[in-house]
Amino acid sequence: MLNRLKLRSSSLVMLLLAGLGLSRCDTPKPLDPAAYDALYVTPAAIPAGPQRVFHLGHSLVGRDMPAMLAQLAGDGHRYESQLGWGATLKSHWDPDVPVNGFAEENAHPRYRDAREATDSGDYNALVLTEMVEIKDAIKYFQSADYLHRFAQAAWQANPDTRVYLYETWHNLSDIDGWLERIDRDLPTYWEGEILRRALAYDGMDRPIYLIPAGQVMARIVREIESQPDGLGGLTNRQDLFSDEIHLNDLGAYIIALTHYAVLYQRAPVGLPHELRKADGTPAQAPTPEAAAMMQRIVRDVVQSMPNTGLPQE
Repeated sequence: MLNRLKLRSSSLVMLLLAGLGLSRCDTPKPLDPAAYDALYVTPAAIPAGPQRVFHLGHSLVGRDMPAMLAQLAGDGHRYESQLGWGATLKSHWDPDVPVNGFAEENAHPRYRDAREATDSGDYNALVLTEMVEIKDAIKYFQSADYLHRFAQAAWQANPDTRVYLYETWHNLSDIDGWLERIDRDLPTYWEGEILRRALAYDGMDRPIYLIPAGQVMARIVREIESQPDGLGGLTNRQDLFSDEIHLNDLGAYIIALTHYAVLYQRAPVGLPHELRKADGTPAQAPTPEAAAMMQRIVRDVVQSMPNTGLPQE
């Protein structure tokens, strides 16, 4: 219950703004689909070595997933983060807008101030995500505008920094259907209202890549739930979650694989599946059969979407 209240805190702020008659500021019309697709015709170059990554978001990023990513990537991978409870991109950017749960979520040695990190030029990759409910974030908190601001700041500090938008998901009990929302929300909101609008600003002449975690989760859930007896000890979507929206260790492993595949431009097949959490304790590991399935699906999803930057197969 506490975790749900954390994620809902931004929604309460949104309702207050709605009562005051405030809405999102004017942003450009979404970039034409053909122009958007053209940005991703040429695959991203494969990174030459270990990456330094800054993670910006909320509890669907968490502490454990970036720690798992670092273990998958191996020696030399470095990362920092700034998190909150249901935090918006606007709150991470604007010093006058509080980040809900800031003190609690950033009480760890990997914390770094978001604006300081973005302006430092220290990072190969800046990974951002938006609050849930995504359509409310777009309507009331100018998601595309703040993605554009973070991207421009990162590129000004270091033109070689790659910027990524991490696609998430909604409550398992969403009245419109969890799988249905993931299928619909990617083209409608994550791409149509955030990526394509952010890339329509003047000066946005390079791609912002997508980390399609929601798509991966949906594909894995469909595979598990299509088997009469499940697969690799997994029988349904709840096996990947600790509550209605937050991941357990198995879910965090899937998202770490997805980040690895996109950030390093490599298929994650054959990677370790026995990892540790951010606090150093062993994470619950998927069975070898489940891990192989997760790795295969991550590979297939990211290689089927040009906006991940991977060559298409």
